[in-house]
Amino acid sequence: MSEVRLEGIRKAFGAVVALDDITLEVHSGELLALLGPSGCGKTTLLRSVAGLEHPDAGRIVIAGIDVTELGPRRRPIGMVFQSYSLFPNMTVRQNIAFPLEVRRTPHAQLTARVDELLELCRLVPQADRYPNQISGGQAQRCALGRALAPQPEVLLLDEPLSALDALVRTRLRDEIRRVQQLVATTAIYVTHDQAEAMAIADRVAVMNHGRIVQLAKPLELYEAPATPFSATFVGSRNALELPIRGGHVKLGAAFDVRAPEGALDSALVFFRPEDVQLAREGDGQPATVELRIYMGAATRLHLKTEIDGRPASLDADLPSRGAVDLEPGATVRFRVDPEYVQAFAPEA
Repeated sequence: MSEVRLEGIRKAFGAVVALDDITLEVHSGELLALLGPSGCGKTTLLRSVAGLEHPDAGRIVIAGIDVTELGPRRRPIGMVFQSYSLFPNMTVRQNIAFPLEVRRTPHAQLTARVDELLELCRLVPQADRYPNQISGGQAQRCALGRALAPQPEVLLLDEPLSALDALVRTRLRDEIRRVQQLVATTAIYVTHDQAEAMAIADRVAVMNHGRIVQLAKPLELYEAPATPFSATFVGSRNALELPIRGGHVKLGAAFDVRAPEGALDSALVFFRPEDVQLAREGDGQPATVELRIYMGAATRLHLKTEIDGRPASLDADLPSRGAVDLEPGATVRFRVDPEYVQAFAPEA
């Protein structure tokens, strides 16, 4: 069952097309991430679902009801903003209670619901504090509790973690996912952080220039990007343009793959740094270590090689224990399993 259905959504701001014929279904109970760079249209799409933007064309259906012409307050949604938007003169408890008070919820029911959300969002110790007396992570959990208070059909989250530092962001990401699954609400989550999207979402919609270029589960998106943009944006990948000869694309002795359909003289080739393997002497493609970066369990090597006499650079991620002796200037040989190489025809 689809909780949210978007049909042919189009939105332009003057000559700039922000949304270009978006059609999308969000299933009941799932968390769908809208992922893409700044300006790709993801926030405009979320704001259209919320009723904060009105599409120039198309239809928005939530829980079986056409809400295209309804204002935000008449839509069965809750929204969590990047900036929290808490009322500074209200305590955490009062902020969470506010949407229930607006709806004139009976006092006993309101109190029970607020207590439930304080427990769910792990805010009981902070219940009587004001926003300036709690941390950024606690403030965002308060905003989440307030959005969930009226039991919305759909929860909308617009870059909710971008204002937090890395450690808090990771913890709160997991908290949001925990709460969303416990209450079994449908959620749409906007982010430009691919690691965040992959960790939290049931499915990810990758957006670029107002379009959805791929919609897939995180594992599928990571393992099998369907477009050059998806391959570039999702995961850290090496990207090379290689010549086609005899229907094949080769990187020296490192790999040999069949040329993609539609490619004539060259192909765009992508492969992940962790799929680069060091080869034995006499095997693989020769390269020189330009830089070594220790990243804990893995060490990243920036490698320099040659393709038809032209210099090319790529990254290799190796277990740190096996890379300890590879100083800049060292000569290595590498290969990549063709199974892990994606080749695309160059985009027009």
